[in-house]
Amino acid sequence: MAPANIVEVIRRETVGVRERTALADGAIEITYGGLLDAVDAAGAALQARGVRPLDRVAFLCEDCADYVVWSLAILRIGAVVVPVSPSLMGDELESVLDRMDVHALVFDAAAQAREGAVALPETGCGRGAFALWRRAARGDLPADYAGLNPAFIRFSSGTTGTSKGVLLSHETIVARTDAADRGLAVTSADTVIWVLSMSFHFVVSILLYLRRGASILICRQPFPQSFLEASQRRRGTLLYAAPFHLHLLATSPLVAPESLAGLRLAISTAMKLDRGISEAFERKFGFVPIEAYGIIELGLPFIGAAREKVGGVGRALPGFEVRIDRPDAGGVGAIRVRGPGMFDAYVSPWRLRDEALEGGWFDTGDLGRLDADGRLFILGREKQVINFVGTKIFPYEVEEVLAAHPAVRESLVYGEPHPAFGQLPCAKVVPADPAAPPDPADLRDFCRDRLALHKVPKVFAIADRLERTESGKIKRG
Repeated sequence: MAPANIVEVIRRETVGVRERTALADGAIEITYGGLLDAVDAAGAALQARGVRPLDRVAFLCEDCADYVVWSLAILRIGAVVVPVSPSLMGDELESVLDRMDVHALVFDAAAQAREGAVALPETGCGRGAFALWRRAARGDLPADYAGLNPAFIRFSSGTTGTSKGVLLSHETIVARTDAADRGLAVTSADTVIWVLSMSFHFVVSILLYLRRGASILICRQPFPQSFLEASQRRRGTLLYAAPFHLHLLATSPLVAPESLAGLRLAISTAMKLDRGISEAFERKFGFVPIEAYGIIELGLPFIGAAREKVGGVGRALPGFEVRIDRPDAGGVGAIRVRGPGMFDAYVSPWRLRDEALEGGWFDTGDLGRLDADGRLFILGREKQVINFVGTKIFPYEVEEVLAAHPAVRESLVYGEPHPAFGQLPCAKVVPADPAAPPDPADLRDFCRDRLALHKVPKVFAIADRLERTESGKIKRG
């Protein structure tokens, strides 16, 4: 049997919807037939300029219809996509190119220039000119690399903080998207409101939507203005967003409650969904957003059911197993997961999946507990637990309480080293209204009424904003 290719899977599964809109990007709408034709032409252009199967091709572009076209073109010809975020600074970008040992970089020619780059033909999908820049790869990956049928490498530190580059094969992507769809149930009747970064959320999300023949409504920056413009053209049925986007939708006076009429599912991902954001969203739009738990090495093993208990990500989807290792008296321990669509290898240093896992179980690096019904509740990162006089404090638990304070927009709880107590719980707080920041004494009293005394932050600091990673998560040290 020939090796799988995710683009050919999409082509085969969308035969009956060639005239349906695949991508809507501003005034541009591209049908499935038009998309696949553009992918074929772009793939031929890459081949004509020397890109070969198994070449690692970094791709740098803002979110747009052309992002999808060029990514699929790289995959179509058997090369490997290495997405790089447009937010990377020069030195950071060069480090990724070197660490992932890429053979080429495809980039938006309007955003930067590189000596020796050659022009690529326009796809007709709206972005304009792209270019291809070749580099001499070391080519020092083992023979296992080719045998995996690689498709995608996401530059990531992994949970260990040492391995860089998560490799997914075409077969893994097929298995992973199939597994996620057991929770999402995407069909060709769906219109997906796209607000996330394609650099970080392409494999499970975009590729699943395309496999099922859904329409993807691309909302660029600024948000929510882009959402309002897009929703005037067509109504969405599925929103897959970060808590940041849900917060803006719930609080922006520009967004009317009826703007989400017809939405069957709103899913929160990328970071823990604060109770306050969830409640504000429900008050305005009349339904509760669902929290999902995804990891690049695993895919999307948890998608909470509607009306789940607050703070939970639900039961594991069919095919996945979860266990809690080394639980304490409250049942809180290290979360381990195994199931379909798990990563194939780490690239640098090279480690195959079976070498990196114990008995097929993946160490998520997160702490959590399972309730009597098998629902998973995530309490924070294992390395970020605060040890105060020998007692564990989970930052997310305190942050959830602070999020319920009317004067708090968001917060970060962390441990400050202390010679006598181990670590002191401290909090940075971003006010809901910068002109009227909350009084630290009031915040302390608010926490005391809702938390055990040892969990109450000893120091409160008011901040203009919290630093975030490229994928939108709050930086935690």
